[in-house]
Amino acid sequence: MTDETLQKLLKLKTDKSRTRWTRLTCNRAPHKPFLLLSVMDHFAQGLITGNFIESSFDLVETFNIYWQSIMPLGTKGNMAYPFPRLQTDGIFQLVNAPDFNGKIDPNSISSMKKLREVCAGAKLDDDLFQLFCNPETREQLRASVINHYFAEEIRPAVLECGNVNIRAYEYSQKLLKLNETQTPFEDNLQNKKVRDQGFRKAIVTLYDHRCAMCGIRMLTPEPRTGIR
Repeated sequence: MTDETLQKLLKLKTDKSRTRWTRLTCNRAPHKPFLLLSVMDHFAQGLITGNFIESSFDLVETFNIYWQSIMPLGTKGNMAYPFPRLQTDGIFQLVNAPDFNGKIDPNSISSMKKLREVCAGAKLDDDLFQLFCNPETREQLRASVINHYFAEEIRPAVLECGNVNIRAYEYSQKLLKLNETQTPFEDNLQNKKVRDQGFRKAIVTLYDHRCAMCGIRMLTPEPRTGIR
């Protein structure tokens, strides 16, 4: 891992307004760090295998889980903000949507609907892609991002969120594969989060975000699902 590659992750352009962001996020907007951690989770889960990052429902959900787990109640995160703007940090190279031939202006994007209209996804910097593919270097980068952008007292919570995300995905795949509704777990708080989150993922996948009663797809443009 080169210092230049690491510095790309540690010198993200973020809003540093002390009136908006507390010391828990080092007085910086946490959108870009949360998105990077979400992408790392998807590499760890095997959801991303090639160098193309789609702004998928699953990635939005992972981003939202970080936000809801770490940020104060009442604050709202939106993955549409960091996704296109990571291009200005040299992390992403945006790929135009099939029906959009213009130049993507990250500053004009504030919703997932708008993002999908102009952008099919993004490619990682080549060096970062190789580092994200390797479990050892990926976890080193995860630790660096957490230590740099979050205060010491909440770093364990951010790390736990990633662990729960990965274990919940594994649990959801086990439920789908074995058609089980229960898997033995030691009874503790993290395992409860894994069971609840994994079971929800399995149900959402099984029903393709559709209501089991009426068959209507419950996925919004942002996207959110009505299945809870």
